[in-house]
Amino acid sequence: MSRIPSPGYDKIIKALQRDGWVVVRQKGSHIRLQKHTDMEVLKITVPAHVPVKRSTLSHILKQAHLTTEKFQKLLK
Repeated sequence: MSRIPSPGYDKIIKALQRDGWVVVRQKGSHIRLQKHTDMEVLKITVPAHVPVKRSTLSHILKQAHLTTEKFQKLLK
């Protein structure tokens, strides 16, 4: 994983929404998003932390099937 900054949860969610993810609910400090694909419904949880730990962001990107390069483009 190339070095990416540790953004806050709001920037992560906005970037994921640009990729087609939809916020479905929030419970406490965790925000649930999902994305419908042709074969399945993907679900991820983003903690409402500022900043989100790099290791946590790595897991989120893996679950979202996003590369760090694509994620960085979505952040802009």
